[in-house]
Amino acid sequence: MLKVNKIKPLGDQVLIKRSPQKQSLGKILLPDNSQEKPKEGEVVSVGPGKKNKQGVNQSLSVQPGNQVLFSSYAGTELTIDDENYLIISEEDIIGILETN
Repeated sequence: MLKVNKIKPLGDQVLIKRSPQKQSLGKILLPDNSQEKPKEGEVVSVGPGKKNKQGVNQSLSVQPGNQVLFSSYAGTELTIDDENYLIISEEDIIGILETN
């Protein structure tokens, strides 16, 4: 098995670490595969951006450390060192979550 300790996204791709799943307040236990996965996470790294018609990279709107909200079925899921990550296109990011 290939041991990976760093991934650098290409183009307008973004590597996101999913937020941990929230535990139910009730006493009903659901199996992991029936629970909805969180649609938010922290940006770990970003690609250089997509090239425009002139061949210049368009920088991305998100930066490492941003908390973001993304589409339900977006991207490719990865598990590295028992951590859940997602590689998605910047277009699949709905917004940046801001905390006060």
